[in-house]
Amino acid sequence: MANNNTAARPTAKVSYRDTLKSMDTEEHIDLAFYRPIGYMWACLAKRLGVTPNAITIASIFLGIGAGIMFYFPDMWLNVIGMLLLIWANSFDSADGQLARMTKQYSRLGRILDGLSGDLWFASIYIAICLRENITSEFFSAHPWVIWVVAVVTGLCHAKQAAAADYYRQFHLYFLKGEEGSELESCDELRSRLATLSWSKNFWKKLTLTFYTQYTANQEALTPSMQTLRRELRKRFASGVIPMDFREAFRAKSLPLMKYTNILSFNWRVIALFTALFLQMPWLYFAFELIVLNALLVYMIVRHEHICRDFTKELKDGKY
Repeated sequence: MANNNTAARPTAKVSYRDTLKSMDTEEHIDLAFYRPIGYMWACLAKRLGVTPNAITIASIFLGIGAGIMFYFPDMWLNVIGMLLLIWANSFDSADGQLARMTKQYSRLGRILDGLSGDLWFASIYIAICLRENITSEFFSAHPWVIWVVAVVTGLCHAKQAAAADYYRQFHLYFLKGEEGSELESCDELRSRLATLSWSKNFWKKLTLTFYTQYTANQEALTPSMQTLRRELRKRFASGVIPMDFREAFRAKSLPLMKYTNILSFNWRVIALFTALFLQMPWLYFAFELIVLNALLVYMIVRHEHICRDFTKELKDGKY
């Protein structure tokens, strides 16, 4: 972060840079488009006293509105939906940038941020299913097919997004340390959960229950990563990981960051908009099921291999 003098009188360039997670994990489309717009929203929100969570909630309504617009076969209404979805994602960028700008970090904010994207795409999936059952001869005759495809696609989407987020946070952990990452431990979350009471902390316990399960699913996808994390805790009980290990892991992990970005928002939306312009929304489901699932499998195999190699090097005393 900037020093005290810079913080007192920040330049636009330095302040904008400080709102980014890291150049390692930023996607080119975000850097060229969403992050500058998000920064402007964040600056406005800071002046008005709007919180990051309020921006996230606003993005939910915009994203659901986009989904509603995709129900209609009218292209102009679809274009309005596209603009609403772009607006929603600029808010999704702004909430994180505002949080980093004002240091308003919270686990609730992270949960809301993930929930917002889930609600956007849930509304989009429902709209596509209802639309295809009306406009497609095949799906009109077999209406259950598109719903089954949508449910399977949604489950795959959840796995893809969770894995991409987890790999990104693990990379940030080695790049910026614990404070620069939102990497969680399921065991620690369960311990925290056990201290909460349903009668006294209902909403906090409910949200933490869902978040703990989300983290458990991420850990289940990455067994070799969990082995590496345990070995790191064993070798470096102080939590201070040697710089040469951090740099070595970052070098191996960095080429995979471009794939985490493909599994995130921008390339999904490019595929979605293309399918809508072609008047074949179902193609979006095919893209997620075939292309993104293949990419997910590739990422898991590559990343698990990297983690196994580093675990072996730790046990062999290289670090």
